[in-house]
Amino acid sequence: MRPEIAVLDIQGQYRVYTEFHRAQGAEKTIILINGSLATTASFAQTVRSLHPQFNVVLYDQPYAGKSKPHNRHERLLTKETEAHILLELIEHFRADHVMSFSWGGACTLLALAHQPRLVKKAIVSSFSPVINEPMRDYLDRGCQYLAACDRYQVGNLVNDTIGKYLPSLFKRFNYRHVSSLDSHEYAQMHFHINQVLDHDLERALKAARNIDIPVLFINGDRDEYTTVEDARQFSRHVGRSQFSVIRGAGHFLDMEHKSACEDTRDAMLGFLKPALRESRQRYTQEPGQHALAI
Repeated sequence: MRPEIAVLDIQGQYRVYTEFHRAQGAEKTIILINGSLATTASFAQTVRSLHPQFNVVLYDQPYAGKSKPHNRHERLLTKETEAHILLELIEHFRADHVMSFSWGGACTLLALAHQPRLVKKAIVSSFSPVINEPMRDYLDRGCQYLAACDRYQVGNLVNDTIGKYLPSLFKRFNYRHVSSLDSHEYAQMHFHINQVLDHDLERALKAARNIDIPVLFINGDRDEYTTVEDARQFSRHVGRSQFSVIRGAGHFLDMEHKSACEDTRDAMLGFLKPALRESRQRYTQEPGQHALAI
């Protein structure tokens, strides 16, 4: 079934392209939040994992994807502004859950710190409270290439670092997408990186202490940029934090290979709908089989 598409007005300032994947009989709705340089297309696999158990909402930031034609791009957006856009979408779609990928985790934590009354659970994937050396090198080089609008280097940087474990087809898609972005998108990402390097992440973590709902952090054990060990430090900031490790996966988790996709799906559903996961395991697990590694 095709999603219901709408371009929503956010407080008269921004226009946001949305896709609502409605599921007949689903009682809960989840909003997915993109990482940097990404669009709704990046969540194709995640939608298949969550739908039809949930209604699923995707959206593009005002400066990206299918939101771009509807906005003037007169000023750069802060993560706080992105958080307020997310809060508006939560209210509009009556969302029960949110799930972020990579740097989408920053605005998600900022939004959750406002304790939106509707949201009961959240998932934050491939994100870390630590800027370790590999991530700092990635951000420093990204800052340099984005400032120069060097499309070739930006495209290769993503594939050579956080995207190193992606299948070749996905790498080609990644390169084509990242290297063809508009200059205002590069400027926006350059601004965000500078915010992060200027201790913006610390402000998000301080706000995260207000989060009062369960939050599941999912990381791949091969991801050297947002590592499992670093992600566990979220327990210092988010009171009701939980953690899942996807074995054999890097930064892009469910996009990298079939086993990682299945394990990521089970981690998500096991957190959001634990009764469903328990019934599936009782039905599918045969003597001599190994449980999924999560």
